[in-house]
Amino acid sequence: MTTIDNLPPLRSVIRDHDLSARKSMGQNFLLDLNLTAKIARQAGDLSACDVLEIGPGPGGLTRGLLAQGARRVLAIEKDARCLPALAEIAAAYPGRLEVVNGDALEIDPLSALTPPIRVAANLPYNVGTELLVRWLTPETWPPYWQSLTLMFQREVAERIVAKPGSKAYGRLSILAQWRADAQIVMQLPPEAFTPPPKVSSSVVHITALLAPRYPADANVLSKVVAMAFNQRRKMLRAALKGLGPDIEDRLQAAGIKPTERAERVSLEGFCALARAVAAK
Repeated sequence: MTTIDNLPPLRSVIRDHDLSARKSMGQNFLLDLNLTAKIARQAGDLSACDVLEIGPGPGGLTRGLLAQGARRVLAIEKDARCLPALAEIAAAYPGRLEVVNGDALEIDPLSALTPPIRVAANLPYNVGTELLVRWLTPETWPPYWQSLTLMFQREVAERIVAKPGSKAYGRLSILAQWRADAQIVMQLPPEAFTPPPKVSSSVVHITALLAPRYPADANVLSKVVAMAFNQRRKMLRAALKGLGPDIEDRLQAAGIKPTERAERVSLEGFCALARAVAAK
């Protein structure tokens, strides 16, 4: 597929606008419109949704989202070199694409979006995890977004969906699975990108639940999980000793052996521990 609309192929766009990917910005452009269209489809029916996209670059996924019927796309792009290419897309889809030049870590997009809202992005590698954690830990739940369809390095994607007992299981697994359903829906090899990264990539689809799977205070759970996995090779009674001298009692109250290690404790177990710590 060379095009999904009346716009030029992405290789032509990159050549015409001299858009060489910059490592300092975590850029790796996905130029195959077959793939960008497939990623857009993983986000579901977009016809009644506003879509937030971070790091559109030359606009491959942007075009996929619009062609897929997104009601409106808000694209936040830090690299000013990409703005002329994105302006061409906006002209081809009148009233449906707004581009903001800025840092996604510093911009609050809510004022420019109308619910229902979904997030879809080929996230720059250097900010992907931080953005995900922010989306998973808002002050109130449910969040403003219905779903997140995001591309990560495969290692990060595997951490998001990991289960207890695996090496990938950790803080990101707990944050994602406590209040959302997460699954890997696509795998992409390095050669799909320009320039090819050194690692494979995966697309993760995350759907927000209306309420957490198990009751727990979000701040307490986050603190407990962070402490547990920061020293994941230690027994929990040692890793969590900073929570108080009675941590063994709290672990036992949650049904967890004090000699257990973090990677063996289930999501439900961590929530029970957070409740036990909060009860103190």
